Amino acid sequence: MEAEISNPLIIKNFEIYSLSEQAVTLSFGKEISEVLAQQIRCFNHILHQNPFKGFKTTVPAYATLTVFFDPIIVFSADLEGISIFEKVSTFLNKLKTFKIDLSNYKGETITIPVYYGGDFGPDLDEVSLHTKLSKEEIIKIHSSVTYKVYMIGFVPGFPYLGGMDNRLTTPRKTHPRAIVPAGAVGIAGEQTGVYPLDTPGGWQIIGQTPAILFDAKREQPSLLKAGDEVVFKPITLKEFDHLLGK
Repeated sequence: MEAEISNPLIIKNFEIYSLSEQAVTLSFGKEISEVLAQQIRCFNHILHQNPFKGFKTTVPAYATLTVFFDPIIVFSADLEGISIFEKVSTFLNKLKTFKIDLSNYKGETITIPVYYGGDFGPDLDEVSLHTKLSKEEIIKIHSSVTYKVYMIGFVPGFPYLGGMDNRLTTPRKTHPRAIVPAGAVGIAGEQTGVYPLDTPGGWQIIGQTPAILFDAKREQPSLLKAGDEVVFKPITLKEFDHLLGK
């Protein structure tokens, strides 16, 4: 294991606990922060570049990284340790000696057009009432920030975005909608995000994007990935219809 690089990021300590016979979870901390998210993204990158025998995939979250594997392959693999958990955890701990060059590991910046309010933003009035900001102020504030994609979930392609201005903080709806349309831009607590598919949801919907966030037929189905940056660009209804037609 070697890493001769400049401008390195050193992976900090994490706790490992067993999630199931086929998975372990690495806990990097408890808070939601860009520093923690960067640690998780970098370690995830290192693991995928240096997988152990039996490794399957990972699921990154705000403060954790869950690692899935084939227990039968791991048990018979030439890995240090006696039990499957020992073999996997020992290997993962050794990966902390790796360093990663941040200059070569940057996400993309993606601009997402949004038509705010009207029928496409049915909760903009409710957010305005809660925050005591005008609808114009909400749109200006929401679209003036560069957001970081911390993780993808709860449905394929759904981006959890960090960096929203605290002035826009609004609780989820008391009664979730049975269906929120794909492309809906919402706020929940201190977070903002975009629904990639038609799905039930309780976020406060303030707008809609004509961009397709998830398409199983694309080489990369999800438009966004952890580590990317997102900028929302307000558009007119005419522009929305034009982009939707494309």
